Amino acid sequence: MTDASPALPDDRWRGGHLGRLMGLALRRFDERVLSLMAHDANVPLALSHLAARAQVGAAHIHITRHLGLHGSRLTELAHQAGMSKQAMGDLVTQCEAWGLVRREADARDARARRIVFTDTGLLWLEAFRQAVAQAEAEFRAQVGDAVATVVALGLEAYGSESPGARGRAAPLNTVPQRPARPKMVRPMPGIPR
Repeated sequence: MTDASPALPDDRWRGGHLGRLMGLALRRFDERVLSLMAHDANVPLALSHLAARAQVGAAHIHITRHLGLHGSRLTELAHQAGMSKQAMGDLVTQCEAWGLVRREADARDARARRIVFTDTGLLWLEAFRQAVAQAEAEFRAQVGDAVATVVALGLEAYGSESPGARGRAAPLNTVPQRPARPKMVRPMPGIPR
């Protein structure tokens, strides 16, 4: 009797599916943006050093991407970034220590606090804008204008739809089910309709 192992399934699909490719592209894009910001003369030196030493990561970019110019509540930031409130709170605390943001009272709700950019944070945001523009231009130069436009339009269309908006896809090779008929409810004796 031999100990023959069962044949393993073909898993090459895991390296090339759309989700993985988008994740790799996002990681590359964010790394390029941070690299450009690390070498930007307009970024305050301490922040430039943090970016150069990879102390500022993609998670910190969430604040830069999602914080409104007039400030945002922590729950809004967390929701927009797809993070827990606690994880976003930790990022805000770190960015606050670096001088990028500050917490202040919310004029609309005395119990709430808003996170707002500091002057240094606004310099960081401008450096981010410029780095994103350069990284996009580099992407366009590498893949061509037509492909870059199609990618941008496709991602915008795909990303603008909220998760679950289309519902769950029906399994392949199945017949769609008819909606169930409502059950008839018999009136109870003595209760008018």
